[in-house]
Amino acid sequence: MASAFEYAPAPESRSVVDIAPSYGLFIDGEFTEAAEGKVFKTVSPSTEEVLSEIAQAGEADVDRAVKAARKAFVKWSALPGSERAKYLFRIARIIQERSRELAVLETLDNGKPIKETRDADLPLVAAHFFYYAGWADKLDHAGFGANPRPLGVAGQVIPWNFPLLMLAWKIAPALATGNTVVLKPAETTPLTALFFADICHQAGLPKGVVNILPGYGDAGAALVAHPDVDKVAFTGSTAVGKEIARTVAGSHKKVTLELGGKGANIVFDDAPIDQAVEGIVNGIFFNQGQVCCAGSRLLVQESIHDELLDSLKRRLSTLRLGDPLDKNTDIGAINSSEQLSRITSLVEQGEAEGAERWSPACELPSAGYWFAPTLFTNVTQAHTVARDEIFGPVLSVLTFRTPDEAVAKANNSAYGLSAGVWSEKGSRILAVANKLRAGVVWSNTFNKFDPTSPFGGYKESGFGREGGRHGLEAYLAPSSPEGER
Repeated sequence: MASAFEYAPAPESRSVVDIAPSYGLFIDGEFTEAAEGKVFKTVSPSTEEVLSEIAQAGEADVDRAVKAARKAFVKWSALPGSERAKYLFRIARIIQERSRELAVLETLDNGKPIKETRDADLPLVAAHFFYYAGWADKLDHAGFGANPRPLGVAGQVIPWNFPLLMLAWKIAPALATGNTVVLKPAETTPLTALFFADICHQAGLPKGVVNILPGYGDAGAALVAHPDVDKVAFTGSTAVGKEIARTVAGSHKKVTLELGGKGANIVFDDAPIDQAVEGIVNGIFFNQGQVCCAGSRLLVQESIHDELLDSLKRRLSTLRLGDPLDKNTDIGAINSSEQLSRITSLVEQGEAEGAERWSPACELPSAGYWFAPTLFTNVTQAHTVARDEIFGPVLSVLTFRTPDEAVAKANNSAYGLSAGVWSEKGSRILAVANKLRAGVVWSNTFNKFDPTSPFGGYKESGFGREGGRHGLEAYLAPSSPEGER
């Protein structure tokens, strides 16, 4: 469909960020080489250019970082909450000051559009540090008993889809509650975590309080299994989450897992169509659909199916796919060749099973990893595209006739992370939302986040909550006699 408007390119400048040719591990307040001397390259998904060479952490590096964090824990946990808060406030302000630099860096390393990193990711990153800084001296009033104590060393493993935001979700509450951290970023997106290490330097954070270990799955596994780690926080695939649960079973470790999802976006016949279409687009095509809580299943009341689909297809035809640094871009690059292969395979399987595929006319760049926004219609609950998490810009459309049928189809999933309900009737929204087995239910919107609100799932979407007052609980234990761990 021809656009009524023509947009000239409006690229954000790369000159605002200075990427070094190589980076080390961040252990005990210093950048250092990996014990085994291994390195790996991080590339830009939109161009496949090598951005930098990164030290690859191994088991010996994990041990060194955990020992540094354990040593730092003694003094950090003894600080008054008001003193810890000063560091978190300082980190939040530095993030705001360097937000343009960090947004460009995240876009280069991850592939998501600059308008998302600039307008969504970075404001939320700073907001989480501001929010948990406010809790640091109020833990006695958080509802977890008098004088709750920190657990010790938190081992945190984060994914590649929101690298800096997932870091903030985990590090901010850990530090506010007096824990120290060893964090492993994803191997495809290590750069903003390493820049955060520099922010820790800039904020004067004591050595060893935060340690950053880029690396592969073996480093994450070693961190989870380390006997001196007291808290494990993981965001990623359900398969890895199950492996982590098996590893820590029977140990003293406290665990939170935020895993996959197959969110249902339910649109009733009285919903405002144009508003719902915008919410559907934001629900599945934000960050190229590489969102655990994406609204990847669209459940439309049968009577408005054709009208809604026509409107949705018109809207998709206006989305702009291309250079993620262009401020006009709506759809950026897929994060890696491996993820692109997975998306492609599942979409081909959907076609082979009889679902009807549609994409707008879309010219894909010759370099990089790209996938056009895609709809599947004539989908049943038995189709793979309606069951499996694709983690890409792919929407499966199903229909329903009654609210009970909508709830039954929405809950017919191994996952339970998110859902959306669209209706002009508040009573209908509340009635349906109370029956949905999902950790987050949005009404007449989708993918809206706030540091004051808890986030987490049911079933194979994991357990525990991050964000809000609830996000403090996983990093605290009731007070106990001195010296007991």
